Order: sequence, then C-alpha cells, then structure tokens
Amino acid sequence: MRFVLKLIAAPLALALTVLTAFFSFVLSMSEVFLSLASVLVFVAAAALLFSGERAGAAAFLSIAFLVSPFGLPRLAGWLIERLEDANSALKGFIFG
Repeated sequence: MRFVLKLIAAPLALALTVLTAFFSFVLSMSEVFLSLASVLVFVAAAALLFSGERAGAAAFLSIAFLVSPFGLPRLAGWLIERLEDANSALKGFIFG
C-alpha cells in the first residue's frame, strides 16, 4: 500500500518541482518591473502631496507600497517557499 502511495506522489512531486521553479522565475522577473512601477507611483504620490491632494497621495503611497519589493512580491515569495516546503516533505515521503 505504501508503494502505491509513493507511485501516486511521484508525479505530484515532479509537478511541484516544475511549478516552484517556474514561479520563482516569474517572481524574479516581475520584481524588476514592479520596482520600477513602485518608483513611478511614489513620484506621482509626491506630486499629489505637493499639490494638496492628501487623499490621493495616501492612496498612491499605499499602492506604491503594495507593488514595492516589501508588498505583494514578498507575499508571493512566501507562498513559493511554502510550495517548496510541501515539495520537500513530499520528496521525503517518497524517498524515505
């Protein structure tokens, strides 16, 4: 029975390996573009702040934080790490 479970788990481990590699690549590429977008949105927020639009500046600053490397990319990196942990546990079951 354990051998059958290992046979079922092997393709899942392979799929998780490919998915985590793909997601890591996409995340590294998107971090560059999101960093540039964050800078542009921050500049727009600064312009709004100097023109007196405080509500718009606050909204733009929160958007700039979300697309900065400390916002959504950090969350995506955390999720990729959890996928890698699940993959390691699955491989441990298969080879253990």
